[in-house]
Amino acid sequence: MTNFKKWVIASRPRTLLAAVVPVMAGSALAVHKGRFYFTYSFVALLCSLLIQIGTNFTNDLYDFIKGADTEQRKGPLRVLASGLVSIKEMKAAVFIVFAAAFLLGMYLVYAGGTLIFVIGVLSIIAGLAYTAGPYPLAYNGLGDIFVFLFFGVVGTMGTYYIHTQEITLLAFIISIPVGALITDILVVNNFRDIEEDKTSNKYTLAVKIGKSFTRYQFILLLGLSFIVPLILFVFYNFNFWILLPWVTLPLAGNLIKMLYTLEGIQLNKTLELTAKFSALFGLLFSFGIIL
Repeated sequence: MTNFKKWVIASRPRTLLAAVVPVMAGSALAVHKGRFYFTYSFVALLCSLLIQIGTNFTNDLYDFIKGADTEQRKGPLRVLASGLVSIKEMKAAVFIVFAAAFLLGMYLVYAGGTLIFVIGVLSIIAGLAYTAGPYPLAYNGLGDIFVFLFFGVVGTMGTYYIHTQEITLLAFIISIPVGALITDILVVNNFRDIEEDKTSNKYTLAVKIGKSFTRYQFILLLGLSFIVPLILFVFYNFNFWILLPWVTLPLAGNLIKMLYTLEGIQLNKTLELTAKFSALFGLLFSFGIIL
């Protein structure tokens, strides 16, 4: 296997949609307000992707060190656990990717000011703290909150702020389905790995609340995502195009069915489709905001 392919696998490309959707939704709202700048969104997207990749590298590194990634793993290939990359190489990669995100983000600081600097630094720290440090978020049931906040609220509102220098309730409301659906990707991942994570002392929220309530969590986040466009239509005078994401309701129903009928490795397909669903919903939602 080539070095390039190893690092592509390590970046977990199927998860990178989670970095695209918040920038897309925040940019769509900026377009709606007539205050959109392409360069700002493009650089914000690059930074978001780098932070997501850095978080994935850190996750791979510390899950391996802590023994959470084993040969019995049900999920996709992990480069450290499979021996494709060394610990030293992964530590270097984590540093390089987060450093690149920081340096590139300085352009956004120039555009958006001190608040963007704070958001960027906190995002990098949170990416590291997800599985590293004395109290790793993913190992203590806080991963879901981290994802909702940083890939939903912070990512969406931060993108909008770069364009407008405004923090608004509307931007927060628009961030809710973004965060909810990206969190659902993690929910499926953790649901699949409940038994393995218990053995590894990785106490995700799914481990803490069990399979039944994890399914309810998945459904609740889906439902919340579909309610938000209706709120925007009724209370914020968006036209009927804001309801465009509702065409994905049958797909959402299929994901729920899969979560109740599939187990183990079979859930990898559910994970992939949940990520694609998040991207499709986000795309339609963004179009609805603009139109």
